[in-house]
Amino acid sequence: VVNVQPSEFMKLAVVLYAASYAVRRAAFLHAEQPLRQTLVRGFLPLFAVMVVTGGLLLLEPDFGAFVVIVAIAFGILFLGGLDWRLFLGLALLLPVALAGILVAAPYRLQRLTAFLDPWSDPLGKGYQLSHSLIAFGRGEWFGVGLGSSVEKLLFLPEAHTDFLLAVIAEELGFAGVAVVIALFAWLLLRSYAIGRQAARLERPFAALVAQGIGVWIGVQAFINIGVNMGVLPTKGLTLPLLSFGGSGIVANCVAVAILLRVDYENRRMLRGYTE
Repeated sequence: VVNVQPSEFMKLAVVLYAASYAVRRAAFLHAEQPLRQTLVRGFLPLFAVMVVTGGLLLLEPDFGAFVVIVAIAFGILFLGGLDWRLFLGLALLLPVALAGILVAAPYRLQRLTAFLDPWSDPLGKGYQLSHSLIAFGRGEWFGVGLGSSVEKLLFLPEAHTDFLLAVIAEELGFAGVAVVIALFAWLLLRSYAIGRQAARLERPFAALVAQGIGVWIGVQAFINIGVNMGVLPTKGLTLPLLSFGGSGIVANCVAVAILLRVDYENRRMLRGYTE
C-alpha cells in the first residue's frame, strides 16, 4: 500500500542521535581529555553505531545514503567540539575506508570509470551522465523554456529524481541552476545561523540539530549537483526538497519543520519567554 525508503528517515535519525550523543559525551570529546580517553569513551561508541547502520545501508545497497550519514555524524562531532587531533586522523583514514568499499563492489568501480570518461561508452555505462551533460549544454544561459526539455522525454533516465537538476539546466539554463544553488546556500547559512543562536542561548542539543540538518541538506545537495554536472561519480541521491519521491520529501519536510521549531524557540527566548 505504501512504499517507504528507510535510509531517508535514517538520515534524520542520525542527526538527532549524533546531536544527542555529542551533548551527552561532551566531556569526553574535547581536547582537554587525554586522546586515548577521547577515542575510547568519546568516539568509539558512536563509531560502533555508525558501523552497524552503515553495514545495513551497504546491504541494500545504498552507498550514497551511507556517505551522507557518515558526513552527518562526523560533521556534528566536529561542531560538537571533537578533539582536532582525532578528527584529523579520521579525516585521513576516511578516504582509505571509502576506497576499500569501492573496490569491494565491482559495479561501483564501473561507475567511477564511467564518471571519468562518460563518452567512452555513451550508450552503456556513461548513458545517464552523457545525457545529463547534453541537457546542460542545450540550456546555455537562459534555457530552452519551461516545459520544453527534450532530454526528460525518456532520453535521460531518472529525470524526475536523481537528474532533476539537468532538466532544470536545460529548461532554465545557467540562470536557473544558479538560483537553485543560491537557495540551497541560503538554507545552509540559515541553518548554521539558527544553530549558533541556539548555542548562544545555551541550547546545545537544538544547536547541533539545526547545524546537523544543514550538513545533511548541504552534503546531499552538493553530491547531487556534482553528479549532474559530471564532477562526481553517479550516485542514487535525490536533490533535497526538489526531486520526486515520497520518503525523501517527507523526511526533508520534517527536517525543515524541526529547523523552524528551533528558530521559533530561539525567538521566544529572546523575547523573554522561558517556556
